Amino acid sequence: MITPEWPAPARVRALVTTRDFGDLADEAVRRKLRGLTPAEPQWLRQVHGKRVVDLDASGEREADAALARKPGTVSVVKAADCMPVLFTDVDGTTVAAAHAGWRGLAGGVLEETVKAMSVPPQKIIAWLGPAIGPRVYEVGEDVRSAFSSYPQALVPTRPGHWLLDLYAVAREKLKGLKAVTGGDFCTYSDTARFFSYRRDRTSARMAALIWLA
Repeated sequence: MITPEWPAPARVRALVTTRDFGDLADEAVRRKLRGLTPAEPQWLRQVHGKRVVDLDASGEREADAALARKPGTVSVVKAADCMPVLFTDVDGTTVAAAHAGWRGLAGGVLEETVKAMSVPPQKIIAWLGPAIGPRVYEVGEDVRSAFSSYPQALVPTRPGHWLLDLYAVAREKLKGLKAVTGGDFCTYSDTARFFSYRRDRTSARMAALIWLA
């Protein structure tokens, strides 16, 4: 289990499961997770998009990001190479979780999450969770073209292929926030700690959760 190291207010609770906790696609593992949270995590039907739902105001769950303002409402996203990003404001009034694979990241899921929080960006802090790292995430022309505005995040490897740094893109997209921390993981390389879809072609998933106490 990972507890984010970030300057979040004391009432903010956050955690990320790791491989040894189990596959969050498994209902038995979800039941185990419920013992660590104040209420049932609000699972999303993730579609690699940019939609954000307010868990306290809507029953809609097809989205790739969720926010909450009521104590005990648990925002959660699943991932296994895609980047989970957790958000809160410095006053601890709002929390959010976003699922940022390359499609969602390119499409603006992080910006939409910040916007939906309705808090001045300079009062928001974010934590970048475990994702495939920049030394191993090789992509083709379709992905490169989606991030052509971020040349600093792309390193050519061979004709028609580049290494993509998801963390660098996220930091650039969130540079107006008060603080952005995390981003020092690699799900692909750390075989003992993380599931990785690209490495293992597995359906197993980890979860990133956040709520207000």
